[in-house]
Amino acid sequence: MPINVNQKHFDPKFRNQNSTMCFILPDFELVEIIKQGTSEESDAALTTLSISSSLRGERRALVTIAPEIIPSAGEKMRTVSNAKNTTDLPGQVMRREGQTDSGDLAVDEAYNYCGDTYDFYRAVFQRNSIDDNNMPLNSTVHFATGFDNAFWNGKRMIYGDGGVVMNRTTQCIDVVAHELTHGVTGNEAALDYFRQPGALNESWSDVMGILVKQYHLKQSVGESNWLIGEGLMRNAKALRSMKDPGFRSKQPDHMDNYVHTTTDNGGVHINSGIPNKAFYLAAMDIGGNAWEKVGKIWYVTLRDRLRPYSQFVHAAYHTFEVAGTLFGQGSKEQSAVNYGWESVGVNKERPT
Repeated sequence: MPINVNQKHFDPKFRNQNSTMCFILPDFELVEIIKQGTSEESDAALTTLSISSSLRGERRALVTIAPEIIPSAGEKMRTVSNAKNTTDLPGQVMRREGQTDSGDLAVDEAYNYCGDTYDFYRAVFQRNSIDDNNMPLNSTVHFATGFDNAFWNGKRMIYGDGGVVMNRTTQCIDVVAHELTHGVTGNEAALDYFRQPGALNESWSDVMGILVKQYHLKQSVGESNWLIGEGLMRNAKALRSMKDPGFRSKQPDHMDNYVHTTTDNGGVHINSGIPNKAFYLAAMDIGGNAWEKVGKIWYVTLRDRLRPYSQFVHAAYHTFEVAGTLFGQGSKEQSAVNYGWESVGVNKERPT
């Protein structure tokens, strides 16, 4: 029986009400490091988890200032601020749109990769910034002391310096694009950050993150390693793999292994491995440059089809339908999308 997408499929008791904060390293991984890491790793993870919990409780990370200049249509407007290892936001502005390198590596990486993400959305999908309406792109670096994480707070990107668990969090273009895409999702499908809608939210950020990385490196699907956050973790090759979701974490790659949990907002980072693998398989089946076909299918689906409480079956149905609209019914592209979802145990279902 089709699922009604207007029905709320969650227990509010376990839902994180402050869902605008999307962290690249989920709490459950920090908890595992606290339990199993060295004393130094455990202390660092505890510090990061304590800061994250404080931010959620106090909503301090939502403090922003109005931009001084409103950009013209199609014009980037970036600012990067320095929190100077405090939790005070937005921090001191270190670089504005059009200014040359600041000499601070974190500032310049945040500025450049934010611009690369903007350029990707503009060139490939004709999208005008995060909200498709000239939204300024603001970032803060050097957030807190010993903060092994990065996150989107609903208004700006915020980066810690890493140290023990992570390396510098501004160093990965796909991480920057991942977090900024949470802003795109918030302005389009507004996928609820809980259970399957939340896992789709996380997956779409990984999808766009890997597309920006591939586009930046001019990589075909066969040339990409499909790693998210390569070099970000100090004790692992990458944060996640779309090709092999379970390579370092609890992520399943098939519905048979779907994780039912009350942690991680109902498994949003855990179960995102399933739609991630579906995208990878569809992309590999189509071949070529992922942003040209399968990426366009996923973007249009996010923009026009998904709704706040969409489930995996709805994502499968809509991507299949969008593939038919864009490339023809029965096309190779549509067959590839169907193959991707069926391979991970998701059968497309028409929403009601």
